[in-house]
Amino acid sequence: MSRPDTFTPPPGARAYQLVTDRGAFAAIDMPAAPGVPHRGTALLLPGYTGSKEDFIALHAPLAAHGYRTVAVDGRGQYESDGPERDESAYAQAELAQDLLSQAYALAKEEGTRIHLLGHSLGGQISRAAVLRDASPFLSLTLMSSGPARISGSQRERVTMLREALDTMSMDRVWAVMQAMEATAAPEELAEQPDTRPLRERWLRTRPAQLTATGHQLCVEPDRVEELAAVGLPCHVLSGSTDDVWPVRLFDEMAVRLGALRTVIDGADHSPNVDRPAATADAIAGFWDGVRHLG
Repeated sequence: MSRPDTFTPPPGARAYQLVTDRGAFAAIDMPAAPGVPHRGTALLLPGYTGSKEDFIALHAPLAAHGYRTVAVDGRGQYESDGPERDESAYAQAELAQDLLSQAYALAKEEGTRIHLLGHSLGGQISRAAVLRDASPFLSLTLMSSGPARISGSQRERVTMLREALDTMSMDRVWAVMQAMEATAAPEELAEQPDTRPLRERWLRTRPAQLTATGHQLCVEPDRVEELAAVGLPCHVLSGSTDDVWPVRLFDEMAVRLGALRTVIDGADHSPNVDRPAATADAIAGFWDGVRHLG
């Protein structure tokens, strides 16, 4: 779970519902900084158990580089609507089509193609969307998102979570997770101010979204060759350590894609949270290069 330091959008950003032909999706939208030439627009997709707030620390530094960034909650994530128990609504094909609807809406508004960035699960959904239709996109950045299914230890964790969600309430599962992750008692941890937004996000995420996408992470096939054949400029970015996929898999995937490879020193699975300034510089540098190519 990404743990952003704040859930408050930065000054100049707005929170609203991005309206598409597949419904409305909660978004945080940050324009390019005042006085900075607009260089492009990017759609940011969060990972498993995450939300649009995972990118809050990236908005201002990317705006300073001249980029408008729109981070979204996917269907059933936090503040976006979705069914509670119908897992079929969260099939990867459905989520990929949702993403395309968001991209079409933004590209139409901008009058040009946009950049796409997906973190972890969001990267695999982004890949599925690009394979379905790459036309709205200028580039794809895969942040801490591996070529196929997650590691064995992570599959065990996700399977335990899916089984717990079948028999326990979201509130109870949250308490159990906090007890496993911290020495503080769950009731004490829940009272700490910095965990309350995380708990609220968890409770508002639909159980079916978590069970369906958790299964996807455990069975995702390797589609790197398919993505390479699309020819879209790609960027593989990760921290120097990662507990979801071995870092060497990101290295190998970048070679297979002919992609730019960036390693953010001192960051783990969420470089957007761990080292946002360095991460934003790397992302903007890639986007600048794609812009010059175009």
